[in-house]
Amino acid sequence: MTLHRRQFLRFAAGAVALPVISRIASAQTYPNRPVRIMVGYPPGGVNDILARPMAQWLSERLGQPFIIENRPGAGSNIATEAVVRGPADGYTLLVISTTNATNATFYDRLNFDFMRDIAPIGAITRTPQVLVVNPSFPARNVPEFIAYANANPGKINFASSGVGGLNHIVSELFKMMTSVQMIHVPYRGGAPALTDLLGGQVQMMFATMASSIEYIRAGKLRPLAVTTTRRSEALPDVPTIAETVPGYEANDWYGIGAANGTPADIIDKLNREIYAALADPRMKERLAGFGGVPMPMRPAEFGKFIGEETEKWGKVIRAAHIKAD
Repeated sequence: MTLHRRQFLRFAAGAVALPVISRIASAQTYPNRPVRIMVGYPPGGVNDILARPMAQWLSERLGQPFIIENRPGAGSNIATEAVVRGPADGYTLLVISTTNATNATFYDRLNFDFMRDIAPIGAITRTPQVLVVNPSFPARNVPEFIAYANANPGKINFASSGVGGLNHIVSELFKMMTSVQMIHVPYRGGAPALTDLLGGQVQMMFATMASSIEYIRAGKLRPLAVTTTRRSEALPDVPTIAETVPGYEANDWYGIGAANGTPADIIDKLNREIYAALADPRMKERLAGFGGVPMPMRPAEFGKFIGEETEKWGKVIRAAHIKAD
């Protein structure tokens, strides 16, 4: 049978349109079954706390369950690899954070390349860490802290949640920019580190706002400064480190990603819903409860931000010779 030219052109045009129609259809029908959101930490951590209201929002808006699945271990690398190795169909998402940016340098060998293998969907929030000291410590602000450290080199013990954890790395940045000498005391998690800080076994810690704010309000910890460039609405009377040390900035930030190759229309659909959530007064109130500020970003903007953070913290990690055990 001879295929006439006009018939052939119609056939060819239809064939070219099929992928486009398929992508449009995927966005229109997505999601048509439950979606998993992988969290690389145990229940109750900041990543988990943030993921749950966002999962509830997406469930309500998109009509399918968005289920939190905790896969703790290796600084979120286990959860990240599970997403990377899974299908790129938008049904397995990942809560990503500053730790994913620092892991790229901290670990010599990973079974994935975060920047290559994870597609950014949207940022959720940024929140400061807080430079806190035991109330018995003599310094009441950052200038006094630096003066005391310089007068007592190597006599301040600072706690962290572990070698290579963000509060360890931001402490090293503080040391570099102030030239103070302090001794690092790593713990297996933030909770035991805070316990020893409260008991006076260590003198200082950069703590997450979520973990420290109730101790601050109760007077059990003294906040000297926050790490963001602007003061936190949760602690408006606490200055920023940058007010004393110009250029100092460190954020805990959180967002959502998916396996690279996830259809762009699905990523855009999820991004629109995250944007809408961050404009909702109830969501803003939940974020503000632990010092979080909404950080709406489009996927490309979020990807650029992650790249900049990876480069920044990579320089600190290399300069401080921080390595995974």
